[in-house]
Amino acid sequence: MGERLLEALGRRVARFLDKRSPGYEPTTPSDPFALRAALRPADILLVEGDTRISAVIKYLTQSTWSHAAMYVGPIEGRFEPNGEPHVLIEAYLGEGVISAPLSKYRDFHTRICRPVGLTTDDQQRVSSFMTARIGLDYDLKNILDMLRFLLPVPIPVRWRRRMIAFGSGDPTRAICSTLIAQAFESVRYPILPKIERVAHEGEQRVRGRAARREILHIRHHSLYAPRDFDISPYFAIVKPTIQRGFNYKKLQWSDAGFDGDPSSGHAEAPPLVSAA
Repeated sequence: MGERLLEALGRRVARFLDKRSPGYEPTTPSDPFALRAALRPADILLVEGDTRISAVIKYLTQSTWSHAAMYVGPIEGRFEPNGEPHVLIEAYLGEGVISAPLSKYRDFHTRICRPVGLTTDDQQRVSSFMTARIGLDYDLKNILDMLRFLLPVPIPVRWRRRMIAFGSGDPTRAICSTLIAQAFESVRYPILPKIERVAHEGEQRVRGRAARREILHIRHHSLYAPRDFDISPYFAIVKPTIQRGFNYKKLQWSDAGFDGDPSSGHAEAPPLVSAA
């Protein structure tokens, strides 16, 4: 009876956190066609979420991004009723690890982060790691994983990242970025490794300082947040509009008389209608 009560309470908390925040408007909605053309397997799609939990994660991480999913390409046997294939894998609060179509984030502000130099074999390994975990449930009885997002703010800066990792259950089942971090950890691809500088034994001193080398230490996966893929020095930011061959001369403005010449009497550029 106690477990059933906890699970029912967990579902209520999850539904509350997953409700849309009032007044949310995406910064810049994505171009779905350009986004689809730009994505490659193992790319990370960062999302500016619109739910209550998204607002808390953005606050705790001081970032635009509250959610992360991995693009793996069409997943066999998984598609929408209209035939659209599922191409994303994500860990979602209250649902566990799920697959999703790209259209799920059509109306959201998104960003593509691409692991630089990842080999084709490791792309496949990372994608397979994620695919193999589809269906992993989030145990709703472990409500501490969700209650931490109901705590009043402000939170001291030094505690914010720990607040994301804190919880009674497996953090991979609650926070999207931790599962993705584990996937890259499986092929030893860095995200934001800790760097330890140590002196080589027996190395000669140069100008009174020992020559040093860097040793990378992988952070624990529970400490990663969506923004880390954005600020990582090992992930490139891919902008779909530019990938398609952006040319500002081909933009179509609502004021046909605007020619970009300040002397034309237009103090500001008129609203942009579309790009050719």
